[in-house]
Amino acid sequence: MHRNLTLLCIFTAFLLAACNAGGTAEPTATAPAPRATAAAPTATVVASATTEGSATAMPPTAAATDVAPVDPTVTPPPSATPTFSATGLTLQLEAVADGFTAPIGVVSADDGSGRLFVIEKGGLIRIVTTEGSVLDPPFLDVSRLVSGAYEQGLLGLAFEPDRPDRFYINYTDNDGDTVIARYRLSDDPNVADSESGETLLTIDQPAANHNGGQLQFGPDGYLWIGMGDGGGAGDVYENAQNYMTLLGTLLRIDVSGERGYSVPSSNPFADGEGGVAEGWAFGLRNPWRFSFDRLTGELWIGDVGQGLWEEIDRAPSDQAAINYGWPILEAADCFQSEGCDSSGYQLPVTQYSHDEGCSVTGGYVYRGRAWPAMAGGYIFGDFCQGTIWAVASDAPEGSQATVLLETEIQISSFGEDEAGELYLTDFGDGRLYRLAVAAP
Repeated sequence: MHRNLTLLCIFTAFLLAACNAGGTAEPTATAPAPRATAAAPTATVVASATTEGSATAMPPTAAATDVAPVDPTVTPPPSATPTFSATGLTLQLEAVADGFTAPIGVVSADDGSGRLFVIEKGGLIRIVTTEGSVLDPPFLDVSRLVSGAYEQGLLGLAFEPDRPDRFYINYTDNDGDTVIARYRLSDDPNVADSESGETLLTIDQPAANHNGGQLQFGPDGYLWIGMGDGGGAGDVYENAQNYMTLLGTLLRIDVSGERGYSVPSSNPFADGEGGVAEGWAFGLRNPWRFSFDRLTGELWIGDVGQGLWEEIDRAPSDQAAINYGWPILEAADCFQSEGCDSSGYQLPVTQYSHDEGCSVTGGYVYRGRAWPAMAGGYIFGDFCQGTIWAVASDAPEGSQATVLLETEIQISSFGEDEAGELYLTDFGDGRLYRLAVAAP
């Protein structure tokens, strides 16, 4: 546990709101929001398009079953489901694989192979087979390019739909700046071509925290990128309400060409007038993990809070220029002043206080077939407390989430396989788990 304590102190900052979390693990209802005024843009961060020239896991502390193989079921077509209810629903964790070092993500290539790709913060991506074996050598090793200090590291991975030969990573380089890069497979589908890296974006980072990190292809086929506000505390660099910066912003770019990227014409400021061309949504603090509902296409964001609140946001994925309110608001509560105006900002579906956790890990709406009782529930957790909650995907703003499982693991990320089944990574003990419904 001594090794884990060091990792916990480093990585809690990763998503951090604050390191003073504690208390019980019961969900609380969203507090009503007072009212505030948006800050004027004051800073600019420039993106560049250039070419890009390294444990043994401890025993799990969560309730878990023995190691189980990954089900290679093909992706089922989404279908309408009854309204989700968490009443009487309890989860359990099934151990799938272990031996990872600081895992911070799990991704499917959605290529029919059933493989899962586990991201390690230090710069490795490892393949887990359908039998639960971890392949060696790693799928990709970019540790020489990555700064793994503090909240930095290899943070995100996404495979391009209908292009199984290409994938994208999000990492902080040795200068501490964010890099979005495209890579290609080698002749061996279990090994990437490490020399094929092409840098699409380099984003200056003024501090070593709030780097965001998530990459996802949306239902529109574009690559979405989550960027934090640049770090420090309280949006000290005034980025989140500055529409002319890539920081504190959800980016959306077209990577369908053979080289580089283009800006979709449907982006709200595609011409660069009034906002950064790549920007889609604004007013975010640190959207560590976001996802899309594979049935409705809705966007879900787990935005890490400052000192009081953690929040889960939802919006139609085709609605542009949404402002999530940071730092005017922290979740639905005023942050910069006691009296504030929340009109014009997107308020969270649910939030929880730092009495219950300290750093939200956004998850997924469950659309798999193995556990009908979970269908239509958005599943998410907290890194510090290990609590897993659910809220109905059609819940109104200000809803109260329900605790489904209390663990002592460090939930760094959730992921989906090809069939829509859900997984999570345990940062401290280096394990991959699959979520399942516990027997009544």
